[in-house]
Amino acid sequence: MIARYQAILFSLLLAASIVMGVVLWHLRERAHQRLIAGGDSAPTQAPEVAPEEQATLLVANDQDNSLLAQLQTMPLPQDPGSRARVILGKLLDLYAAPGATHPVPGGASSIAQVFLLPAPSVAASPGDAKPAEPKPAEASANGPLLAVVNLTPGFVASHPSGIETEALTVLSICGTLHANLPRVTQVRFLVDGLPRTTLAGHADLTRTYLAADAVPTEGAHP
Repeated sequence: MIARYQAILFSLLLAASIVMGVVLWHLRERAHQRLIAGGDSAPTQAPEVAPEEQATLLVANDQDNSLLAQLQTMPLPQDPGSRARVILGKLLDLYAAPGATHPVPGGASSIAQVFLLPAPSVAASPGDAKPAEPKPAEASANGPLLAVVNLTPGFVASHPSGIETEALTVLSICGTLHANLPRVTQVRFLVDGLPRTTLAGHADLTRTYLAADAVPTEGAHP
């Protein structure tokens, strides 16, 4: 004979097992439905890859303080700001490579962002740090652009100091932007989103650079 309390305990355990079985079955069904839903929502096409195009890089050479145009083929996005960032990243990758003609560490990751804005009127004096306010973007849809290049603090901290080497870096960036985006007529620089006095003690980063001035004629030096 089974004692009464044992029969009650057995009944409770049996009921608990049944309840747990039902709960586990429901959880399994819900997980299965989520898996099916996730599969249905997965993309059926691979993401688009930017087509490869030729870009013109104004590459600095420390031996004769020159800028030499160099063609490079690379995937380029259609968005102008993203396009500018990729092209400048390739330029700085050349400078960070072994045997570079203008050795500067950092590479592509040194370009945080490139912003393109309607260009303000050119100041009468090259040293004027307060150019006129830019026109609204709607009125300048096909007008000249101001490129704002935001550099990383690490790039600035590791950049070699010197009048010529700093000038070559700045001018090669300006010239490369203008060569690939002709509407970019002016360039300004930020570091970590903030103004900075110089690049590494010499090149003035408070001024607005005229991009066309950085594009050398054949055989010319900056």
